This record gives sequence, structure tokens and C-alpha cells, in this order.
Amino acid sequence: MKKVPHLTGLALALLMSSVAAHAAGLSNQRSSFGTLADGTPIEKYTLTNSHGMKVGVITYGAVLQSVIVADKHGKLDDVLLGFDNAKDYQAKNNDPHFGATIGRYGNRIADGTFSLDGHTYKIPLNAGPNAMHGGPEGFDTHVWKAVPTHVKGSVGVTLSYVSPDGQMGFPGALSTQVTYSLDDKDELRIQFHATTTKPTVLNLTNHGYYNLAGEGNGTILDEVATIHASHYTPVSAKLIPTGELAPVAGTPVDFLKPTVIGTHIKDDNQQLKYAEPKEGGFDFNYVLDTKGDLSKPAVEITDPQSGRRLQLFTTQPAVQFYTSNSLNGSIAGKGGKLYPHWGAFALEAEHYPDSPNHPAFPSTRLNPGQTFAQTTVLKFSHE
Repeated sequence: MKKVPHLTGLALALLMSSVAAHAAGLSNQRSSFGTLADGTPIEKYTLTNSHGMKVGVITYGAVLQSVIVADKHGKLDDVLLGFDNAKDYQAKNNDPHFGATIGRYGNRIADGTFSLDGHTYKIPLNAGPNAMHGGPEGFDTHVWKAVPTHVKGSVGVTLSYVSPDGQMGFPGALSTQVTYSLDDKDELRIQFHATTTKPTVLNLTNHGYYNLAGEGNGTILDEVATIHASHYTPVSAKLIPTGELAPVAGTPVDFLKPTVIGTHIKDDNQQLKYAEPKEGGFDFNYVLDTKGDLSKPAVEITDPQSGRRLQLFTTQPAVQFYTSNSLNGSIAGKGGKLYPHWGAFALEAEHYPDSPNHPAFPSTRLNPGQTFAQTTVLKFSHE
């Protein structure tokens, strides 16, 4: 009889949890996904459930690289825009932040400047007059450490990164973890945790671009959206919130009832022109009526043709709804597919843009001794 090697309690627990996960139809496969220019390896973790849903995560940028789900006929398609290789994710000449973990601060900070405890901090500008998504070298430009997880009927991966004090101008060394987990309910759970050594500001989110008809398969103009938000934050010409919380009722940004995304996207409306001056588009922060209740869907989007449906649940106070206005058919994604204008929607569960410069907005401050935590769940189904 072959002798079984002795296992420590931790190793045995990990083995048993892995066995249990596989028995439940859940699996986690690690593979290579290329390297940085200096040879640093990039790994990919593929999470799979018993329905054939697959989620790909890479250690570069803690990027959500693929989400493969079935349509109403059982046909599996990848509904997440992105790239097949590490080199394309590292090309920043026209960076859409496909699937990226965004930090330290998602969305815009006006003039790249904010004050904290009497000290002014300056973030490098990378979006016209603003700092966007943490500056030109945000969290999605670094390789994260990864550990596979198998807990509570799910399979996942936890990625971690320590941002040094002063990186991109932000104060404090920030230790961040993001965990992606998949269960047999076709729910993808994204959990963020962070701690700091000095008072700082942060706004962490995932920047996935979705097309429920399949990535690279036309536009999302025929997909139907419901956003459970009675108010939004109007913006100036610089796409910075004015500070007002305005009702959506009676405006083109009203998605309180199921509305085809393309219905009002070309309306003659100043807010839409600010978001996309040439053809119109959505790029707005919606103040959620769900108020952080994970039991209530904050956003629901369906594709009538495939029958696919995406529901977003979040502990965050807002969602930025963005219709990929910057895409123009010049970016070749997976399989060489060209991604068209309005080829996807993004749902960034987060705090409000430019919150450090708006005291009336929910605070994005994090102090030493505190732990930032947020959870967003993406539930996929079909009708």
C-alpha cells in the first residue's frame, strides 16, 4: 500500500476544501498568461462551475479577463471585453481599463488635486484636466500576488498589492486585497479590502465592459437597462460633478423602468453631449436607491436576443454607468475582434467621482486602524 504523506492541519483543510469544491462541480485552474517586459510572470486563474460558467482572472492589474456564460439556448459566449494576451493589456496608448481593478481612486479627481488635514495632494493628470482611475500608473499597471480560495460553496482567487506611500501622489502605504469568487448560482462575487498607514482617500472598483450578446458582437444599444437610482450627479463640461444630486425623472438618463439603452442615447441633451460630444452617450454616476443593501439589485440589464441577464448587487452608494463612448472600432480585442463605439456597457460600483473635493458627498477617507470593505455581486441568468 502506498504511504500517504503527513499533512499539516492547514494543508489538510485546503485539500479537503479543494476536494469539496470539485465535488460540487467547482474548479480552479492556474495557467501562464505571459510576462511583463522585464520577464515578470503573469498568471491566469480560471474559475469554473457546474453549469459551465467560466471566469478568468489575471494577476496583471488583478484584471477580470473573461466571463463565459450560457444564453437561453445553452450556447456559451464570453460577454466581457478584453484581450487574449498580456502584451495588449500593457499597451497604454489607448487604455480602456478592460476588466481592471481600479485604484487608488476610481473615476475622476478634478485637476488631480485634493486636500486632507490641511495638506494638498497632487495626482498626475491622465484624462484632460483630471486625474482618472488613480493616475497614469494605477493599480491595473502592476502585477498582484495571488492565492486560490475554496470557501462557502464557491471557488475563487484572492489577489493582493501594496501601494507604497506617495505612489501617484496618494498618502499612506495602502494594502489592498480583491477576491473574485464563483458559485453554482452563476454569481460572481468581487470583494475588496484595504488598510492604510496614513489618512488617505480611496475608491476601489472593477471596470468590466460587458456585451450580453457576446464580446465583439455589435453594440449594446438594443439591450434593456434598469438602474434603481432616483438621482444622479450632473457634471460640468470637465465631466466633474457640480455637487448637485438631480432627479433622473423626465431626463434621458432615467432608467428607473426597463429602458432600451439606445432609446435616448442620441438625444439633444447637454449632459449627454458632455459625456460624448460627437454622438452622445452615458457616463454618469447614479446614486443608488438600494443604499448598500446586497439583497436588492442595483442594476439589471438584459439582452433580448440571447436572453442573457445581468444583475448587479453592491454595498456601494453609486454605480457609474458608461456606454464605452471611447471605443471606435480601432481596438482589436479577443480573437482580433474590433470593438465598436457603444460596443459594451460598464457598471462601476463605487463612491461618487471627485468626492474628496465635495464634503457633502459620502466620504472616501480611510484612516489607519480602519478597514475599507466593499462587495459587489454580478449574477448571470437567462430568460
